[in-house]
Amino acid sequence: MQLSTRRAAVDNILANVAISLKEETKSSAGDKHETGRAMLQLERENAGKQLAEIEKLEAILQRISSDISPDPVHLGSVVMTSQANYFISIPVGEIKTEAGVFYAIGIGSPIGQLLLGKREGDEVRFRESVLNITNIY
Repeated sequence: MQLSTRRAAVDNILANVAISLKEETKSSAGDKHETGRAMLQLERENAGKQLAEIEKLEAILQRISSDISPDPVHLGSVVMTSQANYFISIPVGEIKTEAGVFYAIGIGSPIGQLLLGKREGDEVRFRESVLNITNIY
């Protein structure tokens, strides 16, 4: 899955930065040394922010339960509409399955906000389109 791939990449960046910081400590002193350390610190901060975002998305995935009735739309719902199919979860984009193409969207996204709480047969206006909800799983 994309999330685990992203986590592995960020973990790899953090490990490489830690190694580079140790190497940088062994280097000669001076402005070049300080600039190198500052750049590594910035890279570590950026990777830390990415890791925090990934952990937030993982926490959202943990909250998804298949025990809840499908109707109305909630976190974890698969929503089939006249225009597109959505998986209300985390924003990872297009997912292709044997059943078709689904867009994994977050509940905070504009379309996610419109779909939340809706039932089969309801319609939603998004931009210039009307989406008729045909099925909710």
